[in-house]
Amino acid sequence: MRRHKQSRRRALILIALLLLATAVTLLAMGRPPICTCGTVKFWEGAVHSSGNSQHIADWYSFSHIIHGFLFYALTWWLLRQWMRVETRLAVAVAIEAGWELLENSPVIIDRYRTATIALGYTGDSVLNSMSDILMMMLGFLFAARAPAKVTLLIAILFELFTLVMIRDNLTLNVLMLTWPVEAIRHWQAAL
Repeated sequence: MRRHKQSRRRALILIALLLLATAVTLLAMGRPPICTCGTVKFWEGAVHSSGNSQHIADWYSFSHIIHGFLFYALTWWLLRQWMRVETRLAVAVAIEAGWELLENSPVIIDRYRTATIALGYTGDSVLNSMSDILMMMLGFLFAARAPAKVTLLIAILFELFTLVMIRDNLTLNVLMLTWPVEAIRHWQAAL
């Protein structure tokens, strides 16, 4: 029992350090701490606006929750014999933090602008990146407690919901970032 508490404490400290290091690195990269509009909103529903990816939550928060589902499944499959769930969560936070840093690099920002419908994308605020990581953590923790079938059903529902609402989702985002399809870009832009 004592080892379990120590393991949990170490994992929580590691997660806090990863979050801090990510925020500091994003600030050093020149990312704005909050929306340059000067306000902080809980929800930004306009995809094609300067506030997208700048506030606490937006349509892409659903994708980050699904990241958590996927990272839970991946770490369960690969690491469950060697690591407790809280340590696997720290691994997932490290991966998601790495993505947030890469996503906010000039290479990926330019790729989003040229290959996807995110023509005016300028990257995330630090607040939004931290929220994205927290959304992933929520997804991971949900997947750790819920039956796999429920988690899969919710992931599918999130994908369909965002597809209907904004003509984008995690699947299309990955596809358009890695292998852009002009017909999909035209369909997405019609919204």
